[in-house]
Amino acid sequence: MLGTTAGGLYWMFRYLERSENTSRLLEAGLRLALTRAVPTAEDWDSVLTTAGARDAYFRRYDRLDAASAIDFVLRDETNPSSVSSVVGAARNSARSVRTALTREVWEAMNQCYLVTSELLDEPVAPAELPKVLNRIRQESTLVGGSLHATMMRNETFAFSRLGTYVERADNTARILDVKYYVLLPSASYVGSVLDNVQWQNILRSVSAERAYRWTHQGEASPAGIAEFLILDRRIPRSLAFCFQEISRNLGFLASDYGAVKPSHRLADELEDNCGNRSIDSIFDEGLHEFLNTTIADTAALGTQIETDYRFNA
Repeated sequence: MLGTTAGGLYWMFRYLERSENTSRLLEAGLRLALTRAVPTAEDWDSVLTTAGARDAYFRRYDRLDAASAIDFVLRDETNPSSVSSVVGAARNSARSVRTALTREVWEAMNQCYLVTSELLDEPVAPAELPKVLNRIRQESTLVGGSLHATMMRNETFAFSRLGTYVERADNTARILDVKYYVLLPSASYVGSVLDNVQWQNILRSVSAERAYRWTHQGEASPAGIAEFLILDRRIPRSLAFCFQEISRNLGFLASDYGAVKPSHRLADELEDNCGNRSIDSIFDEGLHEFLNTTIADTAALGTQIETDYRFNA
């Protein structure tokens, strides 16, 4: 496969995953704001920070308010990570690799773009936000479902899944890190009702609240949620699951191409780091330090995959 084709598939599904993650993050921010007796701008500051859009936001706006933050993260064309921007980028990537996709995947991607564009043509009223975000996620899910249902399990499928899981691992690590160091306004809130609500909101933002309650009896705890989203291979948005799938798909490429590349070794190291330790050892190391290292290592892995398979060649 040409490197540009591999790169187009990889980035198509990275962008799609990013749109879904961002829509979940916005919904979590809205839920958090609604739990407060008096909503504050801090709720949306954490959303911007997690989305990596805080600096860009303040280059465009002088002050932080809910309406501007929502519009910037959802539909601002000057924000390359807005939902509108990344869905458009995903469709452009799909167009560049059209011949590598089945008709069903291409049509689902095109529909996702058209529906999202229509939904975000005008600013979204707060009352309409949950419905709009849910529809955007549904359209993204249809693309992924079409991929699973119609694509051969070959290199095309492997590069598509790599894009999904590299992006998902980065998102899960960022959500956990921002919660631990940004969402709480003071150490005095640790263990409070507000603290517990915020940790449960993290589960909602990665669609894992029900799964957590199925596997953990009693009240959610920060350590239990961190363990669940870092080490539990049963949950498809945990770091352990993401790195397992990255290693598996890179393993397929190694077998198919007859070569083990540096990115394969990096992926195996990340998988081992999540698979052979306890949550206690992670807290002893420092959750922030662990997550910061994981974010940096995931970015390095993504760059190495691009280099190994010559995405820009």
